[in-house]
Amino acid sequence: MLVTLDTPYVDTRAADLSLAVGDPERPALHVLDLTLPGPVGLRLRLLGASHQVIMRSAGGELSETVACLPGRSQLPPVAYDEAAGHRFTASVLRLDPDAFTERVTELRDTLAGDPYALVGVFGSDLDAVTALAVRPAPTDGAVGWRTWHAYPQTGELVLTETVVTLR
Repeated sequence: MLVTLDTPYVDTRAADLSLAVGDPERPALHVLDLTLPGPVGLRLRLLGASHQVIMRSAGGELSETVACLPGRSQLPPVAYDEAAGHRFTASVLRLDPDAFTERVTELRDTLAGDPYALVGVFGSDLDAVTALAVRPAPTDGAVGWRTWHAYPQTGELVLTETVVTLR
């Protein structure tokens, strides 16, 4: 699902992002609720400062927030919370302007019609994007999703991948 968000772009660069696991729901600009086999419920939330995923399953509730959060440390390349079964990885691509626009256009086009994806375009800048995509069928007892945070002003594309082991 592709949505245009009528709000100014809050994030400034990849280095401003941080990870929080277990945070309460934050105010969202757009929400997509999904039900996966298992049953697992996922709430994909586009925030003014990036994204939040809320997962509900028989094992309880887990939240992941990747956003500009004051007082939090920079986004880690790898984080693992054994108790929650949450594994997170992040990387930053730095691209020249043409490559950046090409990559973000491909991302928007690929995910726009995916019922398990949410793509938010901030204002009129088609390259100012936050996107989330869920694997529709949990595999090997795990649920997974990927996200992309595009920063056109710096040519940075932040990619994250999360896998949560179901309990």
